[in-house]
Amino acid sequence: MQMRLQKFLSQAGIASRRASEALILEGRVKVNGITVKELGTKVNPESDIIEVDGKVCNIDKEYVYILLNKPKGILTSVKDPFGRPTVIDLLKGIKTKVFPVGRLDKDTQGLLLLTNDGELTYKITHPKHKVEKTYIAHVEGVVCPKDIEALKNGIMLEDGLTSPAKVKIIKKLDNSTVLELKIHEGRKRQVRRMCDAIGHPVINLKRTQIGNLSLNGLKVGQWRYLNQDEIDYLKGL
Repeated sequence: MQMRLQKFLSQAGIASRRASEALILEGRVKVNGITVKELGTKVNPESDIIEVDGKVCNIDKEYVYILLNKPKGILTSVKDPFGRPTVIDLLKGIKTKVFPVGRLDKDTQGLLLLTNDGELTYKITHPKHKVEKTYIAHVEGVVCPKDIEALKNGIMLEDGLTSPAKVKIIKKLDNSTVLELKIHEGRKRQVRRMCDAIGHPVINLKRTQIGNLSLNGLKVGQWRYLNQDEIDYLKGL
């Protein structure tokens, strides 16, 4: 059975589909000893030998699904060239190579999924599937109804208009506000940039849910495997 090369790489747990496309374009992938740079290339996992950076890749049929409560100060990356701590460093005892599903920036904590299931990663992260992510944002200043409406209607950022967000005020403090925001896009530092755009920079940011998956009492820095009901739910999104 043939499949696109980037799909094979994602299912083999090498990287997400988008990151796999970058590997191909960088000339780091070989098929049967020949460097391939065409994204439309199809391969047969049963007969072709696929290598990334000289290492042969195979599809691991035993998928691993992990939910992590990411702390602040930890990079959402498999490894860092400068030796800074990454989310993989928190997964003690995991022998199967997994990679993060989307990103949380270094200063954001909360729910992060990690897996070697590239298809599921694609489903959760691609905007067309509209998988909702929930954030609690503590922001500077007192947020007014006009600001809330702006977030709900979409904010014009340097990379385009954001999709409408679901927003509500959780708590008003003397000089700050706690908001709950639900979005289905995953642009870089999106929630922070949206709050900056309405004049209320983020003081603290935490992701609490992906779809109906929640941290459910998981302490900062801890992780657990998803149960079968949770896996089935994500695959059914």
